[in-house]
Amino acid sequence: MPPIDSSGAMLALWAVLGYGLGSIPFGIVLAWMMGLGDLRKIGSGNIGATNVLRTGNRGAAALTLLLDASKGAVAVLLARALTGEAAAQLAGLAAILGHCHPVWLRFRGGKGVATFLGLMLALSWPVGVAACATWAITAAAARISSLAALMAAALSSIWAVVLGQGEVFFLTVALTLLIFWKHRENISRLRKGTEPRIGAK
Repeated sequence: MPPIDSSGAMLALWAVLGYGLGSIPFGIVLAWMMGLGDLRKIGSGNIGATNVLRTGNRGAAALTLLLDASKGAVAVLLARALTGEAAAQLAGLAAILGHCHPVWLRFRGGKGVATFLGLMLALSWPVGVAACATWAITAAAARISSLAALMAAALSSIWAVVLGQGEVFFLTVALTLLIFWKHRENISRLRKGTEPRIGAK
């Protein structure tokens, strides 16, 4: 059993650490290291894996996906091991907020999908696996990344209930609202039928 310390100071510390981890812009760093240009001036300008894929470098996109997911997972696992479950949930939430609104980029970050999937796998692996499967199935069927992300987020709360993981239910609701907000322009394009498909430059 991990040590339990739910004091306000410890929770605040994990919120800061989670935000710091989440705010690392791996997409921008990898694009720069691989000579792909400034990711913020390519495609949608987003710093996530989907936009990295628009550079044509699948390896860079895959690595961005892995690293963005890992920072959410690491935040959760460290907080859980060193403090407890409340800290783990808070660190995960802070990590995705850091990714979406990094202070280093004037709070203009990504949409949080990979970080969401990573932190859910670490926080509650049954829900995480179900969310990843939802994303994969939707992406394979529709070839639209944003739709897959919205479906994975929207169904995560249902998976939490169905799979007996009620302790993460409220967090999944909060994360779903955040992801839908970050995808509001995508939702508008989906309604118009103009949302680009996976792999389109």
